[in-house]
Amino acid sequence: MKPRTTAALYMFAGRLLEWLPERVDVALARRVGTAVGMRSRARAHLSTNLARVLDAPGRPVDPAVLERFVARGFANYAQYWAEGGKLPALDPATITSRFRITEGLEHLEAAFARGAGVVIALPHVGSWEWGGSFISSLGMPMTAIAEELEPPELFEWFRAKRESIGIHIEALNREASATLLRVLKDGGVVGLLCDRDISGGGVSVDFFGAAVTLPGGPATLALRTGATLLCAACYTGPGRDHFAVVTPPLASGREGRLRDDVTRVTQAIAHELEGLIRRAPEQWHVLEERFAP
Repeated sequence: MKPRTTAALYMFAGRLLEWLPERVDVALARRVGTAVGMRSRARAHLSTNLARVLDAPGRPVDPAVLERFVARGFANYAQYWAEGGKLPALDPATITSRFRITEGLEHLEAAFARGAGVVIALPHVGSWEWGGSFISSLGMPMTAIAEELEPPELFEWFRAKRESIGIHIEALNREASATLLRVLKDGGVVGLLCDRDISGGGVSVDFFGAAVTLPGGPATLALRTGATLLCAACYTGPGRDHFAVVTPPLASGREGRLRDDVTRVTQAIAHELEGLIRRAPEQWHVLEERFAP
């Protein structure tokens, strides 16, 4: 399809999700996600990714168990999109009533109170948009990065929707790093999804026992600014509710060459992300292959 046709379809879907009654949107999305997942070319990738998470040393995951996790994975991925599309239509009070930081709120509050900026490293788990909207309601608005979309009006539509729920979106381009540095130097919060190396050229780390590359952005920003570096994940459920876990601050002070420090801190992030993903593997919606078969 032409970019403008694709944009029109996305915008129509967004309006439809905002209009649909609650529970209908998620129920419909989960059914569609499960059905599409059965035939998706990404099914093999998700299966490989989840097998790596679920395997125990010397005891590979049972194939039947893995299949159940894969099916849930596609259903949860569809729910993520449905609930993300619904967010701009919800009253702010509804969002705050359905979200809790059940572990680590004190780490986030203490980091923000320092005034030196906060970097939050996130995996693609659950719905980070719910978390971003919630901490904005606490007086800690978050800036995030998103890939530029074609046509440009689709990206601006996406940006406006996220701005309406308290999340500031910057495009992933040459100016992004300078913008994030300014946010942190002003004591702000930057949230970065960092379990995929979208642009390539990431840092080589051990991730679930395999050598992969992860973005070095969170580590680099923390090392260059002195901002507090936290890891967190936002989980979907139970029911229509959401909750988050924030881990203790990572050691992100300078110890040697910047390149070596970035590698050290990125590896520490990878280990924290492993623990956060293992809490709900079926909510880890990375549909590209992250590990060699």
